[in-house]
Amino acid sequence: MQGRLKDHLVAHQDGERIFFTRTCTVCGEVWRSAARQGMDREQAAAEAGVDSIEHGAYLDDDALCAMSENGTIWVPTLSAIGNLRGRGRFDEGAVSAIHESAVQNLRRFAQMGGLIAPGSDAGAWAVPHGSGGMDEYAHLAHALGDGWEGVVNSGTDAVRTKF
Repeated sequence: MQGRLKDHLVAHQDGERIFFTRTCTVCGEVWRSAARQGMDREQAAAEAGVDSIEHGAYLDDDALCAMSENGTIWVPTLSAIGNLRGRGRFDEGAVSAIHESAVQNLRRFAQMGGLIAPGSDAGAWAVPHGSGGMDEYAHLAHALGDGWEGVVNSGTDAVRTKF
C-alpha cells in the first residue's frame, strides 16, 4: 500500500522500555516495532505486543518464548554478524561466539514456531546494499537447514499481514 510511505513515527518510553509506533497518515493503520538489544527489553517488548524485533543477537529463552507466544516477528539480521567473520576488523573469537549464539537462538525460535523474516541491516559494515539481502538469505538457510524456506516464508507472510 503506497500510503504506508507517509507515516508518523513516535517513540514511547515506559520506564526503561522504548517502543516505536508508526501510524500511516493515509490509511490510519498502526504498527509497532522495537530495535533494541538485550534480553529483558525484547521480552518486555514482546509481552507488550510489539509486532517485530530487529537484530536481537543477545536473546535468552524467556525472550524467545515471549516473542513466540505473542506472535512477534524476529528479523535477526544475521548478515550483520556473519559477514564480519574472517574480515579481521574485530576479534574473530568474539565474532564467532556472537554468531553461534545467534544461530542457536534462531534454531530454538524456529522450533518454537516463532515467526522469522529476513532483513539484512544493509549499509552496516560488511553488509553492502544489494548483496546484503542475498547474504541474509544464505545465513538463514545455513542456520535453519532443511525447511528454512518454509520458516522464512511464514515470517515474510506475517510481515505482509502486520505491516
